[in-house]
Amino acid sequence: MLNKVPQIGVVFWLIKILSTTVGETGADYLAVHVGFGAAVTGAITAAMLIMALALQLRKSRYVPWIYWLAVVLLSVVGTQITDALTDGLGISLYLSTAVFSLMLAALFAIWYQQERTLSILTIVSRKRELFYWAAILLTFALGTAAGDLATEALGLGFRLGVLVFGSLIGVAALAYRLGASPVLTFWLAYILTRPLGASLGDLLAQSRSYGGLGWGTVLTSLVFLAVIAALVCRISMTNSSNKLPTR
Repeated sequence: MLNKVPQIGVVFWLIKILSTTVGETGADYLAVHVGFGAAVTGAITAAMLIMALALQLRKSRYVPWIYWLAVVLLSVVGTQITDALTDGLGISLYLSTAVFSLMLAALFAIWYQQERTLSILTIVSRKRELFYWAAILLTFALGTAAGDLATEALGLGFRLGVLVFGSLIGVAALAYRLGASPVLTFWLAYILTRPLGASLGDLLAQSRSYGGLGWGTVLTSLVFLAVIAALVCRISMTNSSNKLPTR
């Protein structure tokens, strides 16, 4: 099986941040504005995620639109898990952040114990791919909890949240450039893109009275989905051209 994770570059991180924003605004739109409610929205997105992951697991190579569809749906479901714990069960964001951190650390420990690597450049077996997708789900749930904790419970707000989490990602990138572990810096940045994307989504979608720009969840979701689709199409065409026979 070929490595089923895309190359890490600017486009990768851009789509990742956009997908986290869609996860934040899309879940809110379906649950509140469409009127499905949290339970029905969760069931719908969970079913779509299962189908997307089943399709992803059947492939023996990286297929851009399938991979990124799974990421977007994982973003939505990860957001819904944290929201259900916070809004539905009244669990403190401090507790959920701590629990998700421990769960992700435990998953990484088991993954490393069995495979001796956490690098996403070596997702070449079914077991490693299952570890990878489980880690992605936990990073979204953890990022949602940590982001809500920072912007809401600690009062950072949307604008400052974008600056803080963007700066932390910059620190991780600088550490990588200075020789820090690429695996460690990747996963740190991956976790931080979730609260960055959520803060960005809230900043754009929320009304001006709540400190946002007033785009609304519909416009924000549509714009970001359109950009994601354009970037994925570009990647797909590039991959196709690279596979053409040459003399």
